[in-house]
Amino acid sequence: MIVIPAIDLKDGRCVRLKQGRMSEETVYSTKPEEIALKWFEKGAERLHVVDLDGAIRKTPVHREVVRRIVKAVPIPVEAGGGIRNIDTVRSYLDSGVHAVILGTAAFRDPDLLYQSCKEYPGRIILGLDANEGKIAVEGWTHATELTPIELGKRFANDGLEAIIYTDIQKDGMGTGPNIEATRMLAKGVDVPVIASGGIADVEDVKKVLTLSEDGVIGMITGRALYEGGLDLQEAIRIAKEKMQQKGA
Repeated sequence: MIVIPAIDLKDGRCVRLKQGRMSEETVYSTKPEEIALKWFEKGAERLHVVDLDGAIRKTPVHREVVRRIVKAVPIPVEAGGGIRNIDTVRSYLDSGVHAVILGTAAFRDPDLLYQSCKEYPGRIILGLDANEGKIAVEGWTHATELTPIELGKRFANDGLEAIIYTDIQKDGMGTGPNIEATRMLAKGVDVPVIASGGIADVEDVKKVLTLSEDGVIGMITGRALYEGGLDLQEAIRIAKEKMQQKGA
């Protein structure tokens, strides 16, 4: 179980949104690669990078920024947002990105996910973003009738590295993660799950850690780190201690 800092990109800057609303942004830095280095120096073992503009425009906007982040840190970087074709998948992975995140593409173009997993087994992540229990796509602007478990099961045997589950209503709100929905997904699909959305403090970290037995392998947190509600070093320490206790 690892704690993964989020770096969301909008207009070349590192920002956080509330419930994915582009109009409700808080800017934290104009140099995202410096933020990446900061989190690495505080012990991060992995970074989660999302091209918010790319998600809306349906094509990556911040490729160069992502490349700078990859060059700035010697840890795995997962990246998503606007990836809609195999050439973009190849471009990201060949440039040093550890794994790409496919969300809307998995819903709109399942063959892209199949092909990506075949060419890059273990380096494709399925992003499942849900609002009131139903999948939302296109930068969370379009609702579907599918549940996370239904969509997750479609690709469970295709060689995914993991599934990232985000509860949109929790994202950026600091109200705590949706523990039960995350547990249900982890139990419902035979793919490791990474929890995202709503983690505000150490107590939330501890709650997510209880899901390790259900197949949750990590948690993504953003606003809490940037605004001081959660200390990354403390969160990592608690997670490691919990896993050591589990191992003992």
